[in-house]
Parts: sequence; structure tokens; C-alpha cells
Amino acid sequence: MTLSIYNTLTRRQEQFTTVESGKVKMYYCGVTVYDYCHLGHARACIVWDVVRRYLQFIGYDVRYIQNFTDIDDKILKRAREEDSSMEVVAERYIQAYFEDMSRLGIKEADEYPRATHTMNGIQRLIHDLEHKGFAYPSNGDVYYAVQSFAEYGKLSGRKLEDMQAGASERVNVEDAEYQKKRYPFDFALWKAAKPGEPAWESPWGKGRPGWHIECSAMVRDRLGDTIDIHAGGADLIFPHHENEIAQSEAVTGKPLANYWLHNGMVKVDGEKMSKSLGNFITIRQLLDRGVDPMAVRLFVMMAQYRKPIDFTDDAILAATNGWHTIKEGLLFGYQHGKKLEWDESNLIQNPKPKIQNSEIEKFKEAVDDDFNFPGGLAVIFELAKELIREGNIIVHQGKTETSAHELLEKWQTLITLADVLGLTAKPETETPVQDGLSDVEIEELIQQRQAARKAKNFAESDRIRDQLFTKGITLIDGKEGTRWHKG
Repeated sequence: MTLSIYNTLTRRQEQFTTVESGKVKMYYCGVTVYDYCHLGHARACIVWDVVRRYLQFIGYDVRYIQNFTDIDDKILKRAREEDSSMEVVAERYIQAYFEDMSRLGIKEADEYPRATHTMNGIQRLIHDLEHKGFAYPSNGDVYYAVQSFAEYGKLSGRKLEDMQAGASERVNVEDAEYQKKRYPFDFALWKAAKPGEPAWESPWGKGRPGWHIECSAMVRDRLGDTIDIHAGGADLIFPHHENEIAQSEAVTGKPLANYWLHNGMVKVDGEKMSKSLGNFITIRQLLDRGVDPMAVRLFVMMAQYRKPIDFTDDAILAATNGWHTIKEGLLFGYQHGKKLEWDESNLIQNPKPKIQNSEIEKFKEAVDDDFNFPGGLAVIFELAKELIREGNIIVHQGKTETSAHELLEKWQTLITLADVLGLTAKPETETPVQDGLSDVEIEELIQQRQAARKAKNFAESDRIRDQLFTKGITLIDGKEGTRWHKG
């Protein structure tokens, strides 16, 4: 079976072929840097990280670009609130992004273009659109004339006439921006400068770019007219990705991307995540409360990437337990390799030689079906459980009937496949000292911590959590209380 993927543009699953043989040009719409990344960002970044890893695993040379939107109303609002500047806010949250992604094991993109670093490309694209009759200036702004692009709506399936009928009662004809437009759904390519806001010189006067034009320009500048994969969250299909298509294809006359891929959204306990509901969880909040980053990756990979997922205490506990199983399998060689008289070279930092066997083929057969990572995980779990069984036999009987060579291949296969999903484990350099803490003592400390939290004594709460952590006890806070595990 060869790789086939669901294309949002055509609404069907298609065999994957690339513009240039053996090479993949891939662009992921990144984050707007005005706050810390949340669970939704975690899911998207993990999904596209693993898609990239898998494409490389099956032999493609992947050029992966991810942008930062570093000029935006939300960034400017945060800067005003802090009496700071757009540049300071953006830089802070870009660095925070890299910190969070490093903790999650996300491989860095080949390049991270920023909107503010692509101003020449943005202005050139707007000029081309204006020259071809797809854009028009209006009192210092420049708008895209959506009616001029016959295929507008082809990605989202929306029709302008239906949108206009549905919006007729909501349009405020007195609105200043509305009065600048020739048609209600025309969107801004360039915005005239406002007092106190950053602005750039342009043929249309001082101002800054609209959001949608940024990605079109960055794709064009970094990857060319047509790319293989354009990825992002399902919430970007309309209007962002729809507008990208309209902007880019109006100028080039070529497809912007041959495959449009979108990951599903994240809910928390069945509800949309939002600050107003009090269920907004950042990546660092989640990891700081003791959830293993590998369990977060596993939680994401256990769901079909296009479907919504629900973040619950039970779901993260299941992922944590699942990770313990895989981790035990990944540590098999370090724990039993000497007993099996493996060569020391088998225990190098990344023991992933080129292997072809039935497990590799089963994994590829599953994942080739629209990046079916849950199907690939089934192969990984089976390998891990086999190695755990063999490890128990070695511990209790001193030897195993399975040959050392066969076990070595199974272990290396597990490490190879788990690495495709970004799941890695190494032996602890120092085993945490338990100091003889019994389960009862652990529960007593957890009760003391709960009392401290209830009294809003968060310093004491954190002290107890850190005390337990130094003794190898990880706490997982949830709606139904605090769970813990050793190791």
C-alpha cells in the first residue's frame, strides 16, 4: 500500500504524489505570538511534527516551514496592556513557544519566517494582485475583491451568495471599514496606519499587512508557487486558508497546495476550551503539574488526527498508563542487553538501524491509510508488551527461550517505530531515592497539599509537590482529585 491522505480541498482520500520526485514541500500555519501556547497548539504541533517524521521515515526529503504571526491586533492589545511594544511581546512568546515545543519533543522546522521579516514579499504580492485586477485601494487600505476570483469558496464549500444572504441582517452599513469596501466580504490586504501602532512604508501609504496575505507571501518566498502540503487546524479552513488560495492562485494561476490537511480541535471535558469557561490549559501548565510530555504525545496520537479530541482526566490517565507500557518496552535493551550478551554497540544513543520486517510493514500499512497513527500505535504496543513479557521471564527464570538476536531486532524495531511518533525513553541517570515512603505516607502528603491549595497557600502546595517529585513521585491533578505514580 502506498500513502494516501484525505484532502480537504477535494473532500476525498487521494494517493500522495509530490511536485518533485522524492521531495515534500510542507507549510504549517503557525501561532500568533501574544500568549503561551495551549492544548490546541500542542495537538496541531504534535500532529504535523509526526506527519513530517513519517514522511521522512518512508524516504522523503521534507522541507518543513512554519511561520510566526508577529504583527496582529491581539499582540498590539497585549503590548498596550503591559505598556510594552509589539516586538517585545512577540519575542517573549516566540521564545516561550520554543521552550514548550522542546519539552514536547517537537523537532524544529527548517525555517520560521515572520510576518515582519517578509514585508517586501507581502507588498510585492499585493502589488501583483492590484495589477491583475484582484485588489483595490481604498483610503489607505487595500482590499481583495472576492467576486473577482471565480473559485472563491472551493476549499470551505461556501458560496458568496449564501454567505451574503446569511449576513444581510448583521452588516453594519455605518461601520467605517464596511464603507471602504466594494463588497461586504472583501478582506484587507493592507491596513492604513493607526496612531501609536507600528507601520511600514508602502505604495499605498504607511500601514501594516492583513493576516491572510502574510502566509501567502511566506509560502511563495520560501517554497515557491505550488507546495505539496499546506497544514493547519480545522478552524483555519475559513476564512484564512480560503483567502490564501484566492490571493496566491489569482497571481500565479497555479494551485497553492496540492493537498490541504487539517487537524481536529481540542475540547476539555466535552466543552470548547476558553478562558471564560475556566478550562483554558496552556502546555506549560499541563507539564508543570506532572503530566509526562510523552503521555501528551501519546494522547494526541491515540486519536484520528482529523477528528476532535476531548481532553479529560481519564483520557490523560489512559495515555499516561499507555506511555508506561511503551516506555518499559523501550528500556528493555538497557535493562537486559548485557544478560543477553548483546554487543555494546547495540546500546548506542540511537539504536535505529535500517530494519525491514513484518512489524515495520504492518506499521507502514496502517499509517499509509491517511496517517492512521492509532493503527501504527497498535503495532508499537504489541512489540512493547512482547518485550515486557520476555523481560519478566529473564528476571524470574534467568533466561528466555527466544534468541538474543530476535529480541535485539524486536527492541530496535520498537525504538525505530516509536521514534517516528516522537516517543523516546532513556535510562535514568540517577534513580530517585524513595527514602522508604510508603503509600500511606504519600497519601498523607497529598492530603496536606490539598489542604494548602484549599487555603490558597500555593507556595506550600508547590513545596509538597516538589518534595514528592524529588522522591520519584509524580502527581497528576484532575477534576476528580490527584492521582500519583512512582518513577
